[in-house]
Amino acid sequence: MNPLLNFSSLPQFQSFTPESVAPAITQLISDAEAAIANVLNDKNEPTWNNVVTPIDDVTEKISRAWGMVSHLNAVNNSPELREVYTSLLPTVTQFWTGLSQNDVLFAKYKQIRATSSNFGLKSTQNKVLDNEIRGFRLGGAELAANEKNRFKEIKAALSTLMSSFNDNVLDATNGFTHVVTEAHQLAGLPDDVVSAARELYLKAHEKSDASGWRFSLHAPSYVPVMQYAAFHPLRETMYRAYVTRASELSSSSNKETGDNTVVISQILTLRAESAALLGYSNYAEVSLAAKMAESPQEVINFLNELASKAKPSATADWQALVQFAKTELNMADVNAWDVAYVSEKLREKRYAFSDNEVKQYFPEHKVINGLFRVVESLYGVKFAKADAQTWHEDVKFFSVKDAADNIIGQFYFDLYARETKRGGAWMDDAINRRKLDQKVQHPVAYMTCNFSPPVDGAPALFTHDDVITLFHEFGHGLHQLLTEVDELSVSGINGVEWDAVELPSQFMENFCWEWDVLQHMTAHVETGAPLPRALFDKMLAAKNFQSGMGTLRQIEFALLDMFAHTDFDVANISINALAQRVRAQVAVVPYPHFNRMTHSFSHVFGGGYAAGYYSYKWAEVLSADAYAAFEETGVLNNETGARFRHEILARGGSRSAMESFIAFRGRKPEIAHLLRHQGMSDMQIAA
Repeated sequence: MNPLLNFSSLPQFQSFTPESVAPAITQLISDAEAAIANVLNDKNEPTWNNVVTPIDDVTEKISRAWGMVSHLNAVNNSPELREVYTSLLPTVTQFWTGLSQNDVLFAKYKQIRATSSNFGLKSTQNKVLDNEIRGFRLGGAELAANEKNRFKEIKAALSTLMSSFNDNVLDATNGFTHVVTEAHQLAGLPDDVVSAARELYLKAHEKSDASGWRFSLHAPSYVPVMQYAAFHPLRETMYRAYVTRASELSSSSNKETGDNTVVISQILTLRAESAALLGYSNYAEVSLAAKMAESPQEVINFLNELASKAKPSATADWQALVQFAKTELNMADVNAWDVAYVSEKLREKRYAFSDNEVKQYFPEHKVINGLFRVVESLYGVKFAKADAQTWHEDVKFFSVKDAADNIIGQFYFDLYARETKRGGAWMDDAINRRKLDQKVQHPVAYMTCNFSPPVDGAPALFTHDDVITLFHEFGHGLHQLLTEVDELSVSGINGVEWDAVELPSQFMENFCWEWDVLQHMTAHVETGAPLPRALFDKMLAAKNFQSGMGTLRQIEFALLDMFAHTDFDVANISINALAQRVRAQVAVVPYPHFNRMTHSFSHVFGGGYAAGYYSYKWAEVLSADAYAAFEETGVLNNETGARFRHEILARGGSRSAMESFIAFRGRKPEIAHLLRHQGMSDMQIAA
């Protein structure tokens, strides 16, 4: 059987080939169209069972199969898979767009909702219907015939352009390497980074005995160079290559690497046109229709207010950095490629520790066990390794079990960076929870990171930032895995407002700063000794080091995203010019003229965060306030954990995020806890 057509078990990765994709997707769409036709032609009164259930049955299969293909394209990219993925993407997009524009189906959903009280539908089912009706409207169901066709064309073109954007970033990342041949240029770099660079060089040169170290733009190579390399020309070379990826200034050796300049312009133009067809003033209004924030101006006001409060702190951060570089490092200027290096030196001076020192205490197995310990303590679940087919030998698979040893969810861990994998970290669904015929289909999730792999037989070591990232993504995973909702489209993270979806993930980050948590998840890679309390205290003292600069950087990205999708004149102003305008407004760190960060801004131009990047800051208000409840009762208090699980994680998208938050906290969120967590508790902002 074609592995993409087998829905009786977990994904069959070892049977998968790119040749499997086209026949499977073609058949699934054909089957779905036939089933949809039966629903449309049914003359009986529309009900949940004769409309919603059969539509869910066929569309779930497409989602699962195409989700597997999309996932593999992101984590195990190959020319063959990319080609078939790109060729079928318009077809899949057109299917979903056509479904959302179906007048007859739209009418049936509206009729079911209008008579839902007659059938005794649950509130969760009504929420599904409300979401679907809104989806029909945002999908163009109320457009005239010619406008529907144009809307379909736009959706198909956007899906292709966004895929191309990501491909260009991956190609540019893979297409650049820098070889160091003189050992003195490695000064300051940690031993494991040097060893990894040597291993890359030997691999590329077929085990040559020649002296050489190879560095790439993948995070495990790039980040330590920027943070520790004392040889400033190396930092400048790597920085320039990184911030010009997929632009007209790209340093990639791959001459076929695409330039995202035109891609960005086309994406923004088409998004604006799609918004106009739907009757909205701009694409940001479309994006916010399904979010907590009510208008683009509300978001912009929120970001500007937060920026005004953070800027004094950020300015002080920058001035301290410049002064330290001048007096302690004999540097007349601090360029963009110097910031991470000088910051690390300043942190070492001020707090007497380095990130690399801390890293030695976080071997992978201790971190994973510590993560599981936190979740088991809070939510009363258990984790166990399980058998499953995977797409790479490094991928691990686990089951989540309840107190009675029943499986309630499963997940894949793909933690290491590699050339066939796009950068960043994310969680995605493989299978969603659903109840049919009294049988529950348990959820399955992918959790993906890009950490440094093991080197020379030693265990993989995580920085504390890596640990925070892992906890963050696991928070998303728990939202998906611990759902108790039976309706497919609102179980797990499905149906959750996008500016609230980061609540469980950012909430989990807080545990990485708790001694009762960290002391159980550390062991020095050489001695096995746990993290010393004195070192932890230094880490805690440095927790808000440069938090002002960090806050402004996030606000800069969020404002750029929001402005690009509101009144931005893309035909006459470049995206780089817009970025410079935003930086002039909020940034304190000077950017070089060649910076093209926008060209690799995959969250917005290649992912689902368009006019939604502000969600990270918005959801921080929710997560900080939610975590304050644990601070009040004990951070590992299982009663508070049970309440958080029941009111937030288990509910998924079955009710509004605000309803869920109030059910947990007993009131609306307050911003004071975010300011306190970030060391800015004296500031007041209207949420």
